Amino acid sequence: MSNIKLIIEERPSNIGNFMVGRLLPFREKRMVGPFAFIDHMGPTCMSDYENLDVPPHPHIGLSTLTYLFEGSIMHKDSLGTEMEIKPGQINWMTAGKGIVHSERTPAYLRSSDKMLHGLQIWVALPKALEEMEPSFFHVPEDQIPEWKTDNIAFKLIAGEVLGKKSPVPVYSPLYLLELKSTTRQTVTIGKYLFGESALYILEGSIESEGTVFGPKQILIAKDSKLCTFDMTENTTIYIFGGEPFPEERIIYWNFVASTKELIEKAKEKWLAQTFDKVPGESEFVPLPEQNKK
Repeated sequence: MSNIKLIIEERPSNIGNFMVGRLLPFREKRMVGPFAFIDHMGPTCMSDYENLDVPPHPHIGLSTLTYLFEGSIMHKDSLGTEMEIKPGQINWMTAGKGIVHSERTPAYLRSSDKMLHGLQIWVALPKALEEMEPSFFHVPEDQIPEWKTDNIAFKLIAGEVLGKKSPVPVYSPLYLLELKSTTRQTVTIGKYLFGESALYILEGSIESEGTVFGPKQILIAKDSKLCTFDMTENTTIYIFGGEPFPEERIIYWNFVASTKELIEKAKEKWLAQTFDKVPGESEFVPLPEQNKK
């Protein structure tokens, strides 16, 4: 693929009870447009005694997007939200000046075998909004724009592109598209994209100029446009990107900010446990020991 800059293999990181692939950020490329972080969770099969349990932890300066392929997660946050997310739905949580949330296996599934598979994504907020009031938004599956073009099934999970608009309330120009093929198809939508763009291969493969790229690889476009490529049969990819911010973003633990001062303020606040609490939760994830100073 002539205008692909980097191919990045999945790198593991621990979140809760799972080993997941931290796909963004990485050393060579910290962000793609406003997208600051992507984790591919699973697929993980859990026995009747295994459950997802991520205790309350804080975020600032970003929105989080959770999109599941299999399984279920109970989201609770310091706004008082209690929402189960199921496959095909979207949870969009905007931290702004600060929010705390937990992610757990729902009570009715905790004693049965279950699967968990999905994406968790962080989208940084523009500088003028990074200390906005926190909020939470849930999108049912039937409200996500879907269409077919040239035998490729499209979903616009977030943002606005290709003449479609997702109901997810984003705060800067961006897009997150799902493309599924059942037969080999050529994709030529690069001219409709904007800002920085990249794609993630969930399953199957894509091919360009004789090179084949497989699952769990991210490809970053050199010139802010993805070139023409072929999706092989039974392939699912995610194309994401948007307008980059003029300022760099600092990413520390669960915090994203345009200044070190905001990061330090959030660290001190979490150490003092003065963030708002998640109703009904007494546990919390401590600030990483090696980074307290």
